[in-house]
Amino acid sequence: MLISPAYAQAAGGGGEFGLGFFLPLILIFLIFYFLLIRPQQKRLKEHRDMVAAVRRGDTIVTSGGIIGKVAKVGDDELGVEIADGVRVRVVKTTVSEVRAKGEPAKD
Repeated sequence: MLISPAYAQAAGGGGEFGLGFFLPLILIFLIFYFLLIRPQQKRLKEHRDMVAAVRRGDTIVTSGGIIGKVAKVGDDELGVEIADGVRVRVVKTTVSEVRAKGEPAKD
């Protein structure tokens, strides 16, 4: 015999899975949720609300660094005037900052 019966009994059965086994996993998940997932969801919600509130006349900054005044608001695009007479179309999700709220122009 290679393993004595006393040594095999001392090793235990390994069939005990109590709360002590899952507690570290639960704590790690909670830490990840509160430090990573929840703040990211909060930032996404704030960005979504900011983009939804963009109106004609607002001064915006895109993620590429272009600063301009919103001339036209579409469903998922903005017409942005970056210089006198120069307008570009920008996807709404690329807006990173709204610098100054403008008065909407009368149609």
